[in-house]
Amino acid sequence: MVPRELTPDDYPAVQALHRLVGWPARSAAGWRWLYDNPARLEAKAAAGWVTDGPDGQPAAHVGNLVQRFWLGDQVLYGATGFSVIVAPGARGASRVLLEAFSHQPGMFATWVFNANRRSQPLYHRHGMVAWPEQTHALKLSWILSPLPLLAGRALRAAGRIAPHTIAALDEPLLNARLWETPRITFPIGVSLLTELTDDSPFARFWKTLQNEGRLLADRSPAMLRWRLADPDITIPPLLLAHRRDGAVTGYAMAQMAKGNSLEPPVLEIIDLEALADDSEAIPTLMDGLKLAARAMGAAKLRLQTMTPQGLSRLGRHANVTRREGGWGHCHVRFAQGAPDPALWSPTPYDGDYAACLRPLPLQNRSVARRGRVLATVTARA
Repeated sequence: MVPRELTPDDYPAVQALHRLVGWPARSAAGWRWLYDNPARLEAKAAAGWVTDGPDGQPAAHVGNLVQRFWLGDQVLYGATGFSVIVAPGARGASRVLLEAFSHQPGMFATWVFNANRRSQPLYHRHGMVAWPEQTHALKLSWILSPLPLLAGRALRAAGRIAPHTIAALDEPLLNARLWETPRITFPIGVSLLTELTDDSPFARFWKTLQNEGRLLADRSPAMLRWRLADPDITIPPLLLAHRRDGAVTGYAMAQMAKGNSLEPPVLEIIDLEALADDSEAIPTLMDGLKLAARAMGAAKLRLQTMTPQGLSRLGRHANVTRREGGWGHCHVRFAQGAPDPALWSPTPYDGDYAACLRPLPLQNRSVARRGRVLATVTARA
């Protein structure tokens, strides 16, 4: 099997592969948005790789999400792989695809921060190691509404017995708050981040963050504007700023998502960053995220990529969390001459989460009917 670079003509077949495994399939506009990633175009990197089946159509795929990184004034590029899908007739294709991805030129590192339990052994064959050593298997969540979580567990158990009956329920765990404009009183110092112009307070925060000397994925206003332009987002991401003496000293980005039709909505933390000299920014932003998650109808708040530095900066919130995961979902291969890994403390922003989370269904569904189903399932659970 010989891999070749993905082209826009391949996207209909890639969509079919996503449907084959039950993963969310992007719209044509969504695939075009990913293809037009400014960091990928700048680095002249592939958008992904495929191998073709006997019919000449892609039978296996791996996506390549390239990001621009800064180390002081130095520009580097790194890439995260996503949507590794192999059709039954293309068994073994994952090896050549992951080899092409992990050894692509021009990247200081290649990584996957979202490996599932079954796929994780694949990455070791391609020079990728579980990293960071202390936290590569750690995901954190904060339970906000236990009943929908219990209902989801009951539905998934019932689905194993009567899959067709449960499938007919069609997204039973939604609630009306998901599409309402929440009224939230944020903690002192925390507010919605609404301005992302190139001369905004957030732009000044980003410049100060760059000057701290850490290895950072590009969080410039221009890059965030590109991220927020994802046409497949059904509910806009939540952006919060922490301010001290009027200046932005930290920010958070979170996205409402739903793992599958039988899971309740979760507010996924995509990014959580702050200046080194503000130890209260991240704990206070976490307070704001919890308040927002409840008001928005999420069953829990979750942070799926963690480093020792990130864990220490959570402060009091690290002591009241549920630890999920348990397998090495974070794997990385550093290229020869790459910067010291200790300079890099990634968040889910550095991975594929923003591009691969399953968005909430559109609002034009019967939320009231689902509410009745949820009440019934909860009572029986």
